[in-house]
Amino acid sequence: MRGKFITFEGIDGAGKSSHIAGVCAFLAARGLQVVNTREPGGTPLGEKLRDLLLNEPMHLETEALLMFAARSEHLAMVIEPALARGDWVVCDRFTDATYAYQGGGRGLDRHKFADLERWVHGHLQPDLTLLFDLPFSVARERIALQTRELDRFEQERADFHERVRLAYLERAAAAPQRIKVINADRTLDEIKNSVEETVLSIC
Repeated sequence: MRGKFITFEGIDGAGKSSHIAGVCAFLAARGLQVVNTREPGGTPLGEKLRDLLLNEPMHLETEALLMFAARSEHLAMVIEPALARGDWVVCDRFTDATYAYQGGGRGLDRHKFADLERWVHGHLQPDLTLLFDLPFSVARERIALQTRELDRFEQERADFHERVRLAYLERAAAAPQRIKVINADRTLDEIKNSVEETVLSIC
């Protein structure tokens, strides 16, 4: 039996990363084999591209092409083989992030985005996407608490992050069966309960 593909999305500071390990453990406790991965990255080549994408200034279309190049490698080497084995894949960001960041945040032409999405994975979409949503004013406070050096996306101005959030919500409205919006402006336990209840809907 083919596995299931779950993705986590949200603006920087939304707190999605805090819940990914919990979902992996939740699924493993149900006897499922789980692959935990991320984008950009997930493969040796993808991780090299991730370093470039998060740290090196570049033209918008170069950025989008590198995102999809890393994704193509990720799909071929990790995601699709895992799903074919019957494993469940839990991925920190996928193509919805490109729609939001490169499309909403940076203004990538939507037709070019759609062409790349069809080319790289027109045959595959996540079975479930958890979109962690909260106002950027709250996310910004969380980002300010980070002790590590911020990447170039996290360092963007507030209006960029607001556009990213609106694009995420637009994408969710267009695919409500797949993308479930999680109110991330709550306690960790409240969010955890919502996440697990949502994940159970596809188990």
